Amino acid sequence: MQEYILSCCSTADLTPEQLAAIDVEFIPFHFFVNGVQYDDDLGKSMTYKDFYNALRDGAETSTSQVNEGEFIDYFEKFLQNGQDILHVSLSSGISGVYNSACIARDELIKKYPERKIYVVDSLGASAGYGMLMDHLSTLRADGMGIDEIHEWVEAHKLNLHHWFFSTDLSFYVKGGRISSASGWFGTLLKICPLLNMDNLGRLIPRYKVRGMKLVKERIVKKMIEHAVDGIDYSGKVFISQSDCYEDALDVAKAIESKFAKMDGKVTINYVGTTIGSHTGPGTVALFFWGDERGE
Repeated sequence: MQEYILSCCSTADLTPEQLAAIDVEFIPFHFFVNGVQYDDDLGKSMTYKDFYNALRDGAETSTSQVNEGEFIDYFEKFLQNGQDILHVSLSSGISGVYNSACIARDELIKKYPERKIYVVDSLGASAGYGMLMDHLSTLRADGMGIDEIHEWVEAHKLNLHHWFFSTDLSFYVKGGRISSASGWFGTLLKICPLLNMDNLGRLIPRYKVRGMKLVKERIVKKMIEHAVDGIDYSGKVFISQSDCYEDALDVAKAIESKFAKMDGKVTINYVGTTIGSHTGPGTVALFFWGDERGE
């Protein structure tokens, strides 16, 4: 048994198999489809295909973050086993779940003063957040203790880049990220917005790119500009996609052709049901290690 556990929310968008392989625990968000509640349990309660097909058919969706009571129940089972906890949350720039985890920590530390409970704001989302957990697991396997890992993640989390583009603007309009007029003109002109996460973990529109071919080229260019060592980048690359695998595969192939020294092949995962409720189908997100993210 590990002396301490690494933990994340389901919104890290790794598969159950991937999380098991890196020995990372997770707590599920909740989502609703036409008023019916499901746990975001990484595709078990509802397959990703069924979920995105429901969105295309006009289903009404919403999400519910993990509350402090759920965190208390979740954390306590590890504390009772004598394990310390390092929990990394979904970005505070897009969710209040970090605050819920902190409230639970503050309550439990009174009951278990001999234990360590760290809560970290990832300032990230989806498989970029998952890629952070993957690296923390490697650091733990290399012998790094919980205090050292806590210091490392706070110092380096903004080096993990998140770049997104979408081929379907309707959900960005619905979520208030772009105006109805911009969404209408964008659809008419085949605009694919390119967004990224800033240093506060907020999703920020950066460029309006006309056409799929150009936006795929632009997202690869952003990696060339920002990745550690440029085209000599030797780290991992993850991609999330909301039921648009072929578009994600095009980006992955372009990345693999440009970055010959990267660590293995690009890992492609689904955007999960929580984040997918807000992006809708048609989003591709690219994650890599690079320079520190700014405003």
